[in-house]
Amino acid sequence: MSANRLAPIVVPAAKQHTATVIFAHGLGDTGHGWAGAVENWRRRQRLDEVKFILPHAPRIPITINGGMAMPGWFDVMALGGDVASMVRREDAEGIKRSQKYFHDLIQQEIDSGIPADRIVIGGFSQGGAMSIFSGLTFKAKLAGIIGLSAWLTLSQSFASMVSPTDANRQTPVIMYHGDMDPVVPTNLGRMSKDKLTELGYDVTWKTYTGMEHSACLEELDDVEAFLRARLPPLGDKKDEL
Repeated sequence: MSANRLAPIVVPAAKQHTATVIFAHGLGDTGHGWAGAVENWRRRQRLDEVKFILPHAPRIPITINGGMAMPGWFDVMALGGDVASMVRREDAEGIKRSQKYFHDLIQQEIDSGIPADRIVIGGFSQGGAMSIFSGLTFKAKLAGIIGLSAWLTLSQSFASMVSPTDANRQTPVIMYHGDMDPVVPTNLGRMSKDKLTELGYDVTWKTYTGMEHSACLEELDDVEAFLRARLPPLGDKKDEL
């Protein structure tokens, strides 16, 4: 782990730990920014066997922030309406560095006894982009992948990084996006979904009317439903004492 990287927030499972969700924040945020969403997902007590991990991005120089340091999973050279520039100008080195970090987080859960197919990785914006990229390139089949207001990073070379026999070729991916997002354009998210679909991935796309670069309760409820479907409780199969 990098010297300037804080340990993630860990929300333990309320009952026997049988599944894990890793959820990554967006640019300029921290894991604390999504702690409220985790509580929202847990409030109905239908995800009691799930541990949540909320990692913190390291502080790195960000080009669109005038080169000043802020929490980020990779540098961002362009943002907003210029989709072509966002796709063309990407921090490949930083993306691959964070990919390794997320792969390591997943592997730590597997090493602790949680099967890969009981692990979901997801995130918002830049964190969602990293979750899609890291999840689809992980070596073992995961339970699901979540990208909120996100996109496919390194999309121009992604096809050369994967193969039809990859473990996560059939893993369900959800991509949810506001239809008025001025930061990560909705069209970029849709183009990413189309690219993944063309490559044979199982992607569900949904937009939310009037939502900008944020989340809403309807979206959070949809994510909870996805988590419940992908990580059903094992119940009596495990001792919950």
